[in-house]
Amino acid sequence: MTAAQWLRRAAVVLGLALAPWCWVVANTAYLLAIRQGGSDADGAAALALYGQHPTLVRVSVVAVMLGGLLVVPAVAGFYRLAGERLAVVLGGGLMAAGYIAYGGLGPLTGLQLVMAEHGGPMTDFAAVIDAGQADWTTAWAFLLFVAGNLLGTTVLAIGLWQARTVPIWVPACLLAWPVLHVIGLVFFGNEVPQVIGAVIQAVGFGACAWLVAGRPEGAVAVPPAGATSSRAEEAEEPEGAEGADTVQVA
Repeated sequence: MTAAQWLRRAAVVLGLALAPWCWVVANTAYLLAIRQGGSDADGAAALALYGQHPTLVRVSVVAVMLGGLLVVPAVAGFYRLAGERLAVVLGGGLMAAGYIAYGGLGPLTGLQLVMAEHGGPMTDFAAVIDAGQADWTTAWAFLLFVAGNLLGTTVLAIGLWQARTVPIWVPACLLAWPVLHVIGLVFFGNEVPQVIGAVIQAVGFGACAWLVAGRPEGAVAVPPAGATSSRAEEAEEPEGAEGADTVQVA
């Protein structure tokens, strides 16, 4: 293995292993911040919450920004495992775009935190925050995050299930995140379902990191025993690749 190949694999494995835990940290920090009430639903509420829990907000902001960076090599890992599936390509790309956009909003949250700590005309600060969030120049980034976070992850999980190049419980772990996230938003107000879903998703990401780390360079992933014949045929070694290693997932 060349140095470039080693670095490429290391980046992918680290992305898969660490990116989801950044989101676990971010959601846990928010859970702790709102455990006695509060939210960031609007400018006034956000300033009040950030003023009460500045350390937790800083931890969450840094975690979100790091996750937005690490998701790039993480998605490259999904492509290595099942990049022949359109759902994996589209879902992974949309998920990456969403988390990158959300990470880009981190500095705006940091600015709101400084407003809360600095003090001053809080009513005016809140009005500015609300106006900024409603402005189309930045609102689209949050909408992209919602689409990537929920829809992108769901499509990616479906693609991994279709490819059958990972154990069946891996896409189920990924799917736990959007399902529990929606349940938490609709039926709960304490962020607990979101944290549970993020942890389960991180387990699925970690399994993919393990699979990528164990695959020889140039290996062709094939479905495990019991997969349908059509899927097995699609995963056959391509013409002209004689002698390439293959890896079968149990």
